[in-house]
Parts: sequence; C-alpha cells; structure tokens
Amino acid sequence: MKGQPISVSKAKKAIGDYKKAIGRPDGMAELSIFYCEEALGFLESCSMDDEKYFAALIRMYGRSLEIVSSLPPAERSTYLERLGRLRSRGRNVGWVVEEEFNSLWYDAVDEQQSE
Repeated sequence: MKGQPISVSKAKKAIGDYKKAIGRPDGMAELSIFYCEEALGFLESCSMDDEKYFAALIRMYGRSLEIVSSLPPAERSTYLERLGRLRSRGRNVGWVVEEEFNSLWYDAVDEQQSE
C-alpha cells in the first residue's frame, strides 16, 4: 500500500451507488459491515493516525448498526455477530474507537429492547 492513496470517499461512493441501484437492506448491511471490517483491518496493520479516517469508520459502524436494526429480527444475528467482533477489535487501534463503538452498540441494543 506504500504510496497508494487511501480513499474513504471512493469506498463510500460504492456503497451509495449500490443503494441507488439496488438498495436491498441485507446488501446494505453486508457492504457497510464489510467496509468496517476492511477499514479496521487496515488500521490494525499499519498504525495510521488520521482523525478523518477514524471518524469515517465510526460513522459507518453506526450506520451499519442502524441498517441491521431495520432488518427483520430473524435476519439480524449474523450481522450482529460481525459487528460485535468489530467492537471487540476496536481496542486495538486507539483514538477512542472502542469507546465510540461501544456507545453506538449499546444505544442500538437499548433501542431494540424498547421496540
């Protein structure tokens, strides 16, 4: 990856294009969680310190939780397991990622329980 630009906007554009073209909620959940998995894997491997990159990851994690919460309950478990693993991995990258992931996670859980 040395010398290659990192483009959050290109990744988000791909997700936006999918949403416009097809927009199935399960596909949106898959894409948004995959984005988080790849972004977190990148951070774990290279120790980058870019506040905008961290903020984009945290926003997408929150968006992923929103999308998964909108799915029928029977379809949520696999996605929630993946998001739970991401939440645990957040401690490996610093910049309050773990705290933000936890906050978003518990807000989503509280919301689901009040439904």
